[in-house]
Amino acid sequence: MNDRIEAQKYVAQNRKARFEFAITDKLEVGIVLTGTEVKVLRGGGVSINEAYAGPAKGEIYLFNANFAEYKKAGAHLQHEANHPRKLLLHKAQRNKLIGAVQREGVSLVPLSIYFNAKGKAKLELGVAKGRKKEDKRAAIKERDGKREAARALKNKGRD
Repeated sequence: MNDRIEAQKYVAQNRKARFEFAITDKLEVGIVLTGTEVKVLRGGGVSINEAYAGPAKGEIYLFNANFAEYKKAGAHLQHEANHPRKLLLHKAQRNKLIGAVQREGVSLVPLSIYFNAKGKAKLELGVAKGRKKEDKRAAIKERDGKREAARALKNKGRD
């Protein structure tokens, strides 16, 4: 198996994003975090279900990601739960994504947060277009068909 996949320890996943959006491209990006945010991340107290990424001030930020309060930190060390967090990208990648968002109307959707093999917090960012209602129905039908086929193969040996 791939070393990168084995090394990943998922902290938070946005499963609904794969259903709501048609993901065309994925990127692994870094996140600028404070000490208490990393502690919360290691403890699994993060939710990215309502989060999204977008351009602001010439950079790309993660908005609306909920990092829970770190109980062991004093009031002066505490972080804000939902403040925008800067994403770390190469300049060419950043410009390409900003252009795609402005011209093509794509969305930048956070898919998961994990720690890589070096222990660095990474965000898997999906470049996506929103699905329409009929596309969602087709996705449900396809998923159910695969599930039925797998169930039939599993039960075939039992008969």
